[in-house]
Amino acid sequence: MDSSDNTTERYAKDLLFTDGMPVITEEQGYRGQIAATAAGITYRQLDYWARTGLVEPTVQSAQGSGSQRLYGFRDILVLKLVKRLLDTGISLQQIRVAVDQLRASGINDLAQTTLMSDGASVYLCTSNDEVIDLVSRGQGVFGIAVGKVLREVESSLVSVEVSEAGSDPRDELAKRRNQRAS
Repeated sequence: MDSSDNTTERYAKDLLFTDGMPVITEEQGYRGQIAATAAGITYRQLDYWARTGLVEPTVQSAQGSGSQRLYGFRDILVLKLVKRLLDTGISLQQIRVAVDQLRASGINDLAQTTLMSDGASVYLCTSNDEVIDLVSRGQGVFGIAVGKVLREVESSLVSVEVSEAGSDPRDELAKRRNQRAS
């Protein structure tokens, strides 16, 4: 096994989940292009959503000319969820409500969460009973299992890392910060 295989294996291991969230340090961030690729969106969408406050980077926001946004894992997950909701025809206005609801709920175990929609509104369900209740009332037309999307983001980040020829999937700035701290 060569050193790039060890690097890939080490970062793949870092992205494994505990209680529905990856074990990633607070300072670990991904550059915009990596975040966009992992979420399956264009860099232009990413930039627009950051500028309008839909999904802002939590690791580091842009601080003027020449600075880069750094997105955390949870940010990339939300980006992918927004993309999924857009693909199903939900309006950006309703998606903003859903994103605000996700933020406000402070849910720690996202793997057990399902986003349901009747085509007009988005509902956050944290149990199977809530999903069944929504469907039985005829309100749930489709659902997005957040846990499945979470795994897709994890896999995408590992793939992006491998495609970058063994480079560190964390942003170079975060890497330097971690080195200075140790």
